[in-house]
Amino acid sequence: MQKRLLGLVCAAVLIIILIAGLWPFHAPKNQVSWLSNGNGVHFGEYGVVFGSLESSLAASKDGISCSVEVWVQPDRSDIGGTILAFYKPESRIVALSVHQSIDDLLLQRVIVDQRRPKKSKFYIGHVFRKNNPVFVTITSSAQSTWVYLNGIIVRTVPRFGLSSADLAGQLFAGNHPLVENGWQGQIRGLAIYNRALTDTQVLQHYNAWTTDQNADIKNEGPIALYLFNEGWGATVHNQMNSKNDLRIPGHFFVLHAPFLETPWDEFQPSWSYWKNVMINIGGFAPLGFFFCVYFVSVCRMNRAVLATIVLGGVVSLTIEVLQAFLPTRDSGMTDLITNTLGTGIGTALYSSKSVQAIFTAVGLGGLLQPSSRDLPTSLSGNLSRSLPG
Repeated sequence: MQKRLLGLVCAAVLIIILIAGLWPFHAPKNQVSWLSNGNGVHFGEYGVVFGSLESSLAASKDGISCSVEVWVQPDRSDIGGTILAFYKPESRIVALSVHQSIDDLLLQRVIVDQRRPKKSKFYIGHVFRKNNPVFVTITSSAQSTWVYLNGIIVRTVPRFGLSSADLAGQLFAGNHPLVENGWQGQIRGLAIYNRALTDTQVLQHYNAWTTDQNADIKNEGPIALYLFNEGWGATVHNQMNSKNDLRIPGHFFVLHAPFLETPWDEFQPSWSYWKNVMINIGGFAPLGFFFCVYFVSVCRMNRAVLATIVLGGVVSLTIEVLQAFLPTRDSGMTDLITNTLGTGIGTALYSSKSVQAIFTAVGLGGLLQPSSRDLPTSLSGNLSRSLPG
């Protein structure tokens, strides 16, 4: 009876790990909906809008200056996500992206320097407030970038000069094209210019957007203008050029999700990163413990510890491979390493004196006391020293 119960526990642990690693098992519906009380679309937890073809947004008179205006309203101010991303499919690089980071505004640029991507970014603090709209203007010349909020300049960033070439490629809104990084909130309008804007123009544009003076906005000559005034359907029309229309797909997706991303690419010096590491280690420790007990007491396996660790590695690898096909999950080698480590820690707990005492106290001590011939030498020695009595 005890061995049957142990088999059920092992099956339950494995099922729970597979569910936790692969849920929801499919691409969820794209959570993008038109606003009912004005122009705009709302992004839920998993939402994305994108340009299906490589755009001509880089067309510029001088090839240097550019500006982006986006009118947004976040649902929350305690999380973040990617609001806009300009993606180059041929090199799989997001040249420019605009993010909410908690309640900060984050701008990130990626350029290829000697065939290697080089990132630069900066933050503007306390920009986003829950359910408060904010009109963000980013205007840039060759050397500097200026950021305005609601028509007022808040930051000048030297040596962060953007060019119209950074706006080439596919435009994504609400999520990142390379990793699930969804943003929750409303986008009410978006305009892109092939020139830098003056302080006066920025303020005039802000007033035009917020008072629904659409004709005035169009007369300013943007190379792309999305009013989000359709109210229905799966297309957001570019009022200046229909070739750059945006699509609202039926299901959420990540265009080029990484496959078994390397640990050095996944590493982030943040609490959330280390929290996930600890969760992965702790999540696989029960698998290591119970399967080690099962292999020793039921299967009478000579190399139970090694077999358990290999099983943990195989289960983790299977999950990470399948996660590459699930847009809500990330496939990476860091999880493979930490999950296997957690399995190893679980096998180590098998010979812990405290654990042995607990099992004995609840009447399951017999499962932990197979004969020494059933154990590898090192594990047998540890058990003989740690078993009570």
